[in-house]
Amino acid sequence: MTVITTYTSSQKFLHWALFALVVLLYGLTFGEEFYPRGDPAVDAIWRLHISLGLLLTALVFWRVVLRGVRGTPGLPAEMSPLERTAAKVGHFALYALLVAIPVLGILLTWFRGDALSFFGLFTVPAPFAPDRATARTIRELHSLCANGILIVAGLHALAALYHHFIRRDAILTRMMPGNR
Repeated sequence: MTVITTYTSSQKFLHWALFALVVLLYGLTFGEEFYPRGDPAVDAIWRLHISLGLLLTALVFWRVVLRGVRGTPGLPAEMSPLERTAAKVGHFALYALLVAIPVLGILLTWFRGDALSFFGLFTVPAPFAPDRATARTIRELHSLCANGILIVAGLHALAALYHHFIRRDAILTRMMPGNR
């Protein structure tokens, strides 16, 4: 049996693309603050946010499938059981949030009574009637998860830096582009 020591180039691309999309999507949520209420730019920002969120959904799906098919490199033998558990819980939390955030975003869009549009290439109408109370609750959950992913991703990054600079193991380098 072959031991996996690094991620595939596809897995690395997806990791960094998802990171960039999460940061961009989070940043877009503050874009409307720069425009007066009712400005058409606000609608454009939210259409872009929805389209990029749908792209995120597709990339997360691809990442989960690839992880299931390809697997992941094993953790260093020097890691304690507590560190191994923390790594597994952290990765589970990241994946759970990466799935929950776009699902909640899709439901939020539909409960607001809007159709989903992917860069104007296709549109999926809301399958049910608008419900402002439900939309408000979903928006709160969507925001909570978005804030949560920043915290969990920040801890993930700190752990990778800890492994790289303190432990001096290959945890970080195996996810870096160009590293085999």
